[in-house]
Amino acid sequence: MTDPRPLALITGASSGLGMSFADQLAEQGYDLILVARRKTNLDNLATRLTKENRIKIDVLPADLSDEAGIQKVEKHIHTLGRLDLLINNAGFGLAGEFIRQSLEKSTVMLQVHCTTPVRLVHAALPGMIARKSGAIINVASVSGFAPMVGNVMYSATKSFLIVFSQALQMEVRRHGIRIQVLCPGFFHSEFHNVMRVNKSRIPRILFMRADEVAQRSLAVADRRGVVYIPGFINQLVVFFARLPGLGNWLIDLASNLAAQKREDFLKEG
Repeated sequence: MTDPRPLALITGASSGLGMSFADQLAEQGYDLILVARRKTNLDNLATRLTKENRIKIDVLPADLSDEAGIQKVEKHIHTLGRLDLLINNAGFGLAGEFIRQSLEKSTVMLQVHCTTPVRLVHAALPGMIARKSGAIINVASVSGFAPMVGNVMYSATKSFLIVFSQALQMEVRRHGIRIQVLCPGFFHSEFHNVMRVNKSRIPRILFMRADEVAQRSLAVADRRGVVYIPGFINQLVVFFARLPGLGNWLIDLASNLAAQKREDFLKEG
């Protein structure tokens, strides 16, 4: 009897990095569970991937900022006979200073970036522990190492994911489970369009392709390190951001530049 195909669940799968993960895993022969709010986008993605690859895909529309949506995915995980890979990728950004943002949007970000991954990991772990195998990728950001003005909640929630993933790996390593927290920098995606990032003002060298980020993440998912920062430039940024004194100076400089860019954007608008 042949072994069943491995199974992966991806949140935020309808575009950007989530879609790139789906493409990569489909090529590797994974069956997929695709989770996102936009059912039409999920259906289109599932149709394309099943035509290109001999795999099974389940579409699971769910709003992970909503309690009913989180419960829907949790319950689905509990019904699975197995889950080999969980990718917590769903997320969004907020532009502007914390006090100028609505409290509702900030708390929704806290739910999507922190509460939802915690709950889905908690749902997936019992089965992985029983089988003594499995992997979890939590998508964070280099922003988790470098808090900036205008990025308060995003940086804070991504920092939480980094520490959560590091501590969790210490607990589950003995069960044969691998945890990775992926910390990309800029990459071409719908996310930065929604954030109104002016790409023309950012050096091209700082951008990666979403498919490149996904490919690199999966290539090292079974290695010992928990934190994975794709790209030498991003690794260099994080290295300097962590240096006492110099790191604070760089963060202050970047924050001032970001504030100036926001003022320019408002003037141009």
